[in-house]
Amino acid sequence: MSNTPDLTRAVWVKSTYSNANGGNCVEWAPAHAVSGVVPVRDSKDPHGPALLFAPRAWSAFIGAVKSGELPALG
Repeated sequence: MSNTPDLTRAVWVKSTYSNANGGNCVEWAPAHAVSGVVPVRDSKDPHGPALLFAPRAWSAFIGAVKSGELPALG
């Protein structure tokens, strides 16, 4: 038995930071956060792997991004 959630019917939401320009886009499946994981994937590779985060870790990451605590890449 696998502990990996079934993401085949997940409803993915694109990051508001993607600007719909096809660049560095991240999607997440918020409905799964209720079950104890936050799936995150690269929108350019929708059939590729998804990373799974604990909701508290995902919230901390989003907070750090919004506050500018993380250095810009590029």
